[in-house]
Amino acid sequence: MQKITTEALRDSYREALTFSNPLTDTISTDQFSSTYPQRPAWAVGPFSKDGPLTFTQTTDWADPTGIGWTSDSIFNPSLMERGGKLYLFYRASPRKESVSSRIGVAVHDPQTGWRDSRSNPAIYPTLDNEILGCEDPKVYAADGRYYMFYNGIWTIDQAAKANGEGGEVHPLGAVGCDINVAVSDDLVHWEKCGLAVPHEISQYWAKGAVIPRNARGEAVTIDGEYLMYLSEGCGGVTHVGRSTDMVRWNFQPQEYLDIESLGGTLHEVSCAIIGDDGSLVLDFLYRDADNNFAAAQALYDTAAPFTQKAINVGGSLAWGGLLKYQGSWMFAQGWDAPKGRREMYFYRAAGNS
Repeated sequence: MQKITTEALRDSYREALTFSNPLTDTISTDQFSSTYPQRPAWAVGPFSKDGPLTFTQTTDWADPTGIGWTSDSIFNPSLMERGGKLYLFYRASPRKESVSSRIGVAVHDPQTGWRDSRSNPAIYPTLDNEILGCEDPKVYAADGRYYMFYNGIWTIDQAAKANGEGGEVHPLGAVGCDINVAVSDDLVHWEKCGLAVPHEISQYWAKGAVIPRNARGEAVTIDGEYLMYLSEGCGGVTHVGRSTDMVRWNFQPQEYLDIESLGGTLHEVSCAIIGDDGSLVLDFLYRDADNNFAAAQALYDTAAPFTQKAINVGGSLAWGGLLKYQGSWMFAQGWDAPKGRREMYFYRAAGNS
C-alpha cells in the first residue's frame, strides 16, 4: 500500500480534475425511482422530488491537506434526524464520481434552513488506505452513538501487486477499495476507527456496508447481532458480517439475493430497510438483460434475513439508506444537479409507502 503524502494527494487531485464518465455524467435518479412497473404493497416507493428541501453548497471548505482542493459535485449521501434537525452526510468530489473525494455534513433546521458545517470536511484522507479519497458515507445510529461506514480508496503499489494484491485498474495504477468506520456522538465530529472489512475478506475491494436500518436510521439487531450485507467485491462472492458493537465484524460467505427472474447481473446492494411490521427490504442496483443499469427491491423477513420472498423492479438506490422524515420515506441524491452545481435533491415516497 502506498504511503499517504502531500504529493500523492496532489497527484490524486490532479487526476480527478480530468475525470469524465459519459454514464455517470447523465445518470438520473428518476430513471430508477420515479415509477415502478408494478407496485406490491411491500415495495418502498416510488419517489418524487421535494423541491423546497434542496441543499446547495455555496462555499468552499478549508483544505486541511494544503493541496488547493475544491469540489464541483456532491452526491451519494446519507441522512439522519436528531433533535428535530436533518443531518445530511455527502460525498464531495472535484468531478462527479471522480477520486479525491471527501465527506461533509450539512444540517437543516426547519426554522432557518440549511447550514453547511463549519468543521467540514468531516472525513478527509489521513490514512494510507484513503490516499485516493473518502467516499459514499453510510450513517447508522446504534447504542447511543453514530457510526459512519465509508469507502477508503487507495493505490496498490507495484511491490504489493507482485505479492498478489488485487483491486481494479485505474489511471494511477491498481486501486483498492476498503470499508472504513468512524464514530461520533454529535453527528458533526468524527473519530476514525480504521478498517471494518479485513483484506482477507475483501480481497482489496469491498463497497457498501449495508446494515438493516429502521425508519429512524437506527441499525437493527437480528438474533442479537448487527448484520452487514456485502455485495460488491470480496472476489465476487456475497458475504454477510456480524457484529455486537458496530466496529468489530466477522464475515462469512452467504448467498442472499437471487435476481435470475430479472435477468442480468447484480452490481451492488444500496440499502436495507426494516419496516414496522418486521419486514426487511433490500434495495439494489443491477444490470438488466439489455446491460442497462436498473434498480429493484427484494423482500425478506427479519426472522429469515437471507431467505428471499419476493422481488420487484424499481428502487431508490439510496446508498446511504432511507429515512422516514415528516411522515414519509425519504432519501437524497445529487446525480441530477447541472454540471458544476453543488446541489442535493430530496425524494419522498407518497404517503407512508
